[in-house]
Amino acid sequence: MDMWQPEPLALWDDAWEQDQAPAPAPALPGWAQAIGVFDLETTGVDVTTDRIVTAHVGLLDADGGVVRAHGWLADPGVEIPAGATAVHGITTARARAEGRPAAAVVAEIVDALRALLDAGIPVVAYNAPYDFSLLKHEALRHGIPPILDPAPVIDPLVLDKTYDRYRRGKRTLEVVAAHYAVTLEGAHDAAADAIAAGRVAQALAARFALPPTVHELHTQQIGWARAQAESLTEYFIRIGRLDAEDAVDGSWPIR
Repeated sequence: MDMWQPEPLALWDDAWEQDQAPAPAPALPGWAQAIGVFDLETTGVDVTTDRIVTAHVGLLDADGGVVRAHGWLADPGVEIPAGATAVHGITTARARAEGRPAAAVVAEIVDALRALLDAGIPVVAYNAPYDFSLLKHEALRHGIPPILDPAPVIDPLVLDKTYDRYRRGKRTLEVVAAHYAVTLEGAHDAAADAIAAGRVAQALAARFALPPTVHELHTQQIGWARAQAESLTEYFIRIGRLDAEDAVDGSWPIR
C-alpha cells in the first residue's frame, strides 16, 4: 500500500492565501459609466412652499470625472431665512443682485434634467424625493410643465440604507461620502453635493452587487424606500415622535 505523502508546505500556503483573499468587487454595472447628478440648495425644507436658491445639474464619467456641469443662482422672490443662509451661504441681498429670475432658472433646470432622463441617463440625487418634489412645486408655481415621474433615478441614501442597513451613525451626505472615501469639499454647495452624491453612487456600485440594469435598480428603490419609511414610522411611534395613525411618507423618487 502506498504511503500518503503530504503536499509541499508551499502549496498549503498558496491555498491558504487564496482562501483568505477578499472576494473580487462586483463589476461596475453599465449604468455607472455615465451618470447625471442633481442637487438644490433652497430657502428651507418644505418642498411645497420653499424656493430654489442654487442648483446644479451635471454629467460624470465612469471615473467620477465631471464631463458637463451647469449651475444656477436664482432670485427666489422671497427672503432667504438666516438659517438657510447659514447652510448654503447665499444671502437675500446676493440672490437679488446676482440671481436670475426664478421662473427662468426653474425652466432651465427642468430642461436639463429632462434631457438626461430622456437619453436614458440615470440622475443621481441624494434624498431624491426632496429635490425632485421641490422642483415639481417650483415648476407648478411658475406655470412650467413639471417632471412628474422622473426615471431612471438613483438615490445613494436609499442604497446605503439598503446595503449597509445596520451601520450606526448619521446618514447625511457628508458622513456617507466619508464612509465610502469620497471627497466632499464645500458641503451644501449644490455643485459639490451633486458631484459627491454621484461618486458615492459609483462607490456603492463598485462595492455591492446592485441590480445590473438601471430600470431594475429604479424599480427596486421604490420598494426599498417604502420599507425604510415604514421602519422609521414604527421607530418614531415607539419613541413618541409620531402618533399611531401618522406615517412617514415613503413615496420615491418624488412626492
